[in-house]
Amino acid sequence: MSSLDDILENKENRTQKTNDNWKAKKQNTRNEVFKIANDTAVQAVFDEKTFVKYLDTQSKFDMYSATNALLIMAQNPNATQLKDFESWKKAGLQVKKDEKGIKILEPSGEYKDKEGNVRQGFNVKSLFDISQTDSDKETDFKAQPDSKELLKALIYRRPVQISMTNQLEHGRGAYYDHEKQLIFVVRGQSDPELFRSVSYELAHAEFAQDDKDYTRKKYDFPSYCVSYMLCKKNGIDTSNYNFGNIPESYRAVEPAQIRAKLSEIRDVMSNITERMNRILSPEKVPKQKEQER
Repeated sequence: MSSLDDILENKENRTQKTNDNWKAKKQNTRNEVFKIANDTAVQAVFDEKTFVKYLDTQSKFDMYSATNALLIMAQNPNATQLKDFESWKKAGLQVKKDEKGIKILEPSGEYKDKEGNVRQGFNVKSLFDISQTDSDKETDFKAQPDSKELLKALIYRRPVQISMTNQLEHGRGAYYDHEKQLIFVVRGQSDPELFRSVSYELAHAEFAQDDKDYTRKKYDFPSYCVSYMLCKKNGIDTSNYNFGNIPESYRAVEPAQIRAKLSEIRDVMSNITERMNRILSPEKVPKQKEQER
């Protein structure tokens, strides 16, 4: 082998080794982030306070997937407004020196595993909260719509019709009748009571659209979660919500399955929120994007 061949071969070997090390480091970082998400998911379904923290985080960041909401909660539960480094820079703000980014996962395209199965790949991305920048304000506060506007937005393009009634069994304020494809709503409730009761039953109706085997029992807890998040997001009192009895079906499964269940809840909340935004903020309705499932 000539000297030139030897030089070129050594260079190729060094390049390959560098690439292999970079890929391994990247994979290790992904694994670490997924572990944080899985550990947080398990903690959430076994601890009421953590579960409520997750719901609060997801209600603030409905554009983010359930997995990313878990990651945000685990790393900075007080976050209010997130962007990456360059996006803050474009917004005229600088991330403070030595600030640690919030790691989330974003899709990087599909690939085939060793068995030939198509998988979704992910990259780790770092975000920073506005409190980590040189901004002199925590977040951009905007006026909350009045209760009538919120109710109008809540029922915009609903999947089933609403029928008013004077009374329902068990003191309910509203009830989704799956057979009749109607939401019955009791007259005379205050606006906050209406928002809570209708959002709960609307969530039931939403879940029923995608499941031919829908039962009320199956979707009672997910609908309750959706209602809570919609109330939390829109400034409706949530003090009477109680998450002390998280179903065993959320605990007796693998972490990835917990995340999948939370994703179903997130998707319904996000879909309703998107429709509401068409009434409340028609000039800036973002296309809902699931960043990770």
